[in-house]
Amino acid sequence: MTSTPPAFAYFSSPRDDAKAARTMLEDRYGSVPLKDATTLIALGGDGVMLDALHASIETGASVFGMNFGSVGFLMNDFSANNLPKRLAQADRARIRPLRATGTDIHGKSFTALAINEVSLLRETSQTAKIRISIDGRERLDSLQADGVMVATPAGSTAYNLSAHGPILPLDSRVLALTPISAFRPRRWRGALLPHAARVGFDVIDPMRRPVSAVADNQEFREVTHVEVAEARDICLTMLFDKDRNLSERILIEQFEN
Repeated sequence: MTSTPPAFAYFSSPRDDAKAARTMLEDRYGSVPLKDATTLIALGGDGVMLDALHASIETGASVFGMNFGSVGFLMNDFSANNLPKRLAQADRARIRPLRATGTDIHGKSFTALAINEVSLLRETSQTAKIRISIDGRERLDSLQADGVMVATPAGSTAYNLSAHGPILPLDSRVLALTPISAFRPRRWRGALLPHAARVGFDVIDPMRRPVSAVADNQEFREVTHVEVAEARDICLTMLFDKDRNLSERILIEQFEN
């Protein structure tokens, strides 16, 4: 009885070493069109992993990353040996992205998914002024800041951590609401929210103080209102070597200098 051959599709960064690794893996294990893949192999940094995860939303494939980037927090070490066995033994991390919906000053609406975070960012030298509500109830009448974000547990060690937001365990079922260089209220450091919370942002004076909304790498300029909530209808799967699964990496991150 023969086993079913692996069905891999590949994402790689433009770096020469990542492209060479892709060629090596394709020669050894073959490749299939994206729509037919059961596993997406991401070769690069965390940005390539995010691209592969976004692609997996349509296909339902698992994603296994190998690091050819500078940080590679979401990536495994590279090895071309015994890849099918390595995948069969891997730990699975299941995550849900955020869904951002909103409108801009021209009345145009948008929807986008974010695996790491949804950020609102000032577009000019003027600080952004943003009203924040949770589940339809106003909680902060005016945040004056460079911006604000909602981060998932999987994304809490990325931009959120750089903005001094909390690191969230993968199974914590909470979201991080984190200000970016807050001016007023100066002492507000953000909030931890239930994963089912709906976060509403209303931009105050959007003509004079324009604000962009960014969902991972998708940007929408001159927004007036954005609502962010967990996409409960989507579940993504990342694969990690057992000795360094994502939960362990998040824990290690909190104790490293």
